[in-house]
Amino acid sequence: MTGPLSGFRVLELGAIGPVPFAGALLGDLGADVVRVDRPPMPGATVEPPSRFDFYNRNKRSVSLDLKQASGVATVLRMAARADVLLEGFRPGVIERLGLGPAQCQEANPRLVIGRMTGWGQEGPLAREAGHDINYLALTGALHSIGVADRPPVPPLNLVADLGGGAMYLAVGVLAAAMEARQSGRGQVVDAAMIDGVSNLMSAFQAFQQRGQWTDTRGENLVDGGAPYYGTYETRDGKYIAVGAMEPQFYAALIDGLGLKDEPLPPQNERSAWPAIRERFAAVFRTRTRDDWMQALAGREACVAPVLSIAEAPLHPQMQHRGVFTRFDEVLHPTPAPRFSRTPGSLRRPAPSAGQHTHEVLADWGVAEGASRP
Repeated sequence: MTGPLSGFRVLELGAIGPVPFAGALLGDLGADVVRVDRPPMPGATVEPPSRFDFYNRNKRSVSLDLKQASGVATVLRMAARADVLLEGFRPGVIERLGLGPAQCQEANPRLVIGRMTGWGQEGPLAREAGHDINYLALTGALHSIGVADRPPVPPLNLVADLGGGAMYLAVGVLAAAMEARQSGRGQVVDAAMIDGVSNLMSAFQAFQQRGQWTDTRGENLVDGGAPYYGTYETRDGKYIAVGAMEPQFYAALIDGLGLKDEPLPPQNERSAWPAIRERFAAVFRTRTRDDWMQALAGREACVAPVLSIAEAPLHPQMQHRGVFTRFDEVLHPTPAPRFSRTPGSLRRPAPSAGQHTHEVLADWGVAEGASRP
């Protein structure tokens, strides 16, 4: 295997969303990630081909019944050989299964246990169900996204599940694993999406506390309120994204729009923002998206075309950098970030449940069905 995490063993208890995404990130960087899946149920609905399950690429799968003592014992034997265990159950579930931190770290005192929840392990909401949009709602992030006089807009499930969840989980377990190599002692990493998103919102918390951010959507600096930071429709019904915040970039934008000699109000006169935005919108509607990109190219006006998911891989910059890679007949995002000496790689398509049970147990030196760890 290649990558900076080559030789690093991750045991992932089957979950959805942020846990498998974090596991795939570690797998992309070379870790040996083994996912513990439930045994397939007879007559179960046929899922889409596993190669489209990008969150489970670069993993192997073992099938174990965690409701059976033999399955729990096998997981504990695997935990004894792992560097990290990832789980995303509701609080208390793995303890009831017999796979809580006490049992796993008895089997392996160096084990790092990454626990992923939305609300956290404790508190009045800890055992409540939820999804990305619910966790965003509690942090102030969801309230801040959208336009004035309209409901808040969910930013896909990128912010809580992946940004505030998976990324903080991955950083946390890697930091704890580094410390464990020095101390010889593992620990529990308690990653909650409301914690991660609140960290991501730290700049806006600061803006609000010093009076530079209002609770009205669409009237602030980077929420679409500023006319130089937002999107504009073009003549063909497509959009241009503008981010000309700094004075020199704003001046370049004004020049590129042909408004250099027009008496516009000062850039940061907030009362004039609606009028400036209306003027920009009228100008952008005079040309197509691609015409504008050609006209504004090289001006440092901080503009970009708003591409669809299908269009994104075709853009020259994306192609030059190789942001997407064709693997197993499917177009994947290339592993990120990039490493100069130990690059990550795409090595395995997502497995079907239990595809590697015997192979993994043999590799990890685990006796299947043993009664003790």
